[in-house]
Amino acid sequence: MKISMRVFAAVVGFVGFSGPAAAQVPAAVVEEVQGKVIGAEFMDYVTPGQVIKLGPAAMVVLGYMKSCRRETITGVGTVIVGEHESMVHLGEVKAIKIRCDSSHLQLIDREATESAATSFRGTDGKDPMSPQITLYGLSPVFETTGRGRLLVERLDAKGERYDLNLVTAPLVRHKFYDFVTPGILLKPGGTYAASLGSKRTVFLIDPRAEPGPTPIVGRLLRLE
Repeated sequence: MKISMRVFAAVVGFVGFSGPAAAQVPAAVVEEVQGKVIGAEFMDYVTPGQVIKLGPAAMVVLGYMKSCRRETITGVGTVIVGEHESMVHLGEVKAIKIRCDSSHLQLIDREATESAATSFRGTDGKDPMSPQITLYGLSPVFETTGRGRLLVERLDAKGERYDLNLVTAPLVRHKFYDFVTPGILLKPGGTYAASLGSKRTVFLIDPRAEPGPTPIVGRLLRLE
């Protein structure tokens, strides 16, 4: 969303005045960065009120987790991260709606993740084989702060299983592992379980999921 200088200055002033009065839940993932970008790096989580500045010929791509909105922002300008979309002064914004499981991704703050962990492990009476999240790319991006062997196995069909050592694997920002890197493609419509140590999540690959580096928000799975 592009805004006028007067409104933008008022918003910046409010953000600066309010400061970090309360912890903010991250709103978006930085999916791509090019050129001189201050305030955001590739695979950062950004929060409402966070300011990102773009230099000449710079670009940043933000994937919003609740609104499933993907923004490509280019040119010299300033960005204020919102809850569902950005406010941009001077820069150019191109936004599209993508497919993502917003009901799961909004649980990205630590407190929500910890409170949901028991539910995810199937102790709330739900079927432990039932998917907890739907992914919209055939190559998931796994996020975990743990190390060890990441096991991904199909539950609704036999014979498909992946065993990867995250100790030696190339991790982005020391915690993201992208199945695009080794070229692993899961099956459209398949139900899988991903486990690392005591952490386990069951997920569904959407029947219309596509291969390759599709939007990260649509294929991000957190093992926390």
